[in-house]
Amino acid sequence: MNLKGRNFLTLKDFTPEEILYMIDLAADLKAKKKAGELHEYYKGCNIALIFEKTSTRTRCSFEVAAHDLGMGTTYLDPTGSQIGKKESIADTARVLGRMYEGIEYRGYGQEIVEELAKYAGVPVWNGLTNEYHPTQMLADMLTIREHFGRLKGIRLVYMGDARYNMGNSLMIVCSKLGMHFTACTNKAYFPDEKLVAECRGYAEQSGGSVTLTEDAMSGTKDVDVVYTDVWVSMGESDDVWEERIQTLSPYKVTKEIMENAGEKAIFLHCLPAFHDLKTKIGKEKGEKYGFTDMEVTDEVFESPASKVFDEAENRMHTIKAVMVATLGEPESRS
Repeated sequence: MNLKGRNFLTLKDFTPEEILYMIDLAADLKAKKKAGELHEYYKGCNIALIFEKTSTRTRCSFEVAAHDLGMGTTYLDPTGSQIGKKESIADTARVLGRMYEGIEYRGYGQEIVEELAKYAGVPVWNGLTNEYHPTQMLADMLTIREHFGRLKGIRLVYMGDARYNMGNSLMIVCSKLGMHFTACTNKAYFPDEKLVAECRGYAEQSGGSVTLTEDAMSGTKDVDVVYTDVWVSMGESDDVWEERIQTLSPYKVTKEIMENAGEKAIFLHCLPAFHDLKTKIGKEKGEKYGFTDMEVTDEVFESPASKVFDEAENRMHTIKAVMVATLGEPESRS
């Protein structure tokens, strides 16, 4: 499998075989790291990390992965570059492409990362846009496979706002890999109909399925994976909090939901999570709207079924795999 020179913008661009190849590569790189085996394949190389939206896991994953691979990194925060302000995206891409072997972008519209990729001349990696979060998907799939030993046939339900990057991306990857995806939420928060139709086409080829339901109990009955995310996305205004809390509360992941899923079910969350009031925003919103948790209870988050920290670690291993695959595996670079 040769993905050298490819961009990593959305998993719609990759075949099931290519996705599985990157997951396999991540597992191999993870084993090397655990064994203390050095894999500094890209000494002398450098990558640029553009973060218009701040991050903990994505930034740390890219920086540690790059360091493990022998590369240097330049981190550009929202005030650290002129992209889209004093300098066009195309011009920024052409400048950075002359200095770096690869460029990561985390920010707003998918069109921004697509334009970077058009002009950069080096691989561009999507660290998150409003529409897609493909690096998170590889980490999720690696985590699920590590736990169940397989991906095909796994039943995954996503609860909450399924209109944006997480709902979209989970639906794409599940339908491509022969898994059964359910969006369980208020119908106002169902994914885009066009994307649903596209993913049902993938599912027909893979043996998977795509289901949309408003019924929390039927949607989570006997599933393998219960997945959720925060109800208010990064960059959204404060005035949406009350409406989201009221509308999405029936889709909170609780002990009852996990029991309905079954004793073998696991819980996943891309983090950060409002499972208690130990954060500034959580405390502020909890006091204002009268809750002690939001999308998931602390009981579930801290339970043995929760694999969220395995999942968080796997961000680094899978991001490393994406970089190795698109920069060219060592033998393909010689």
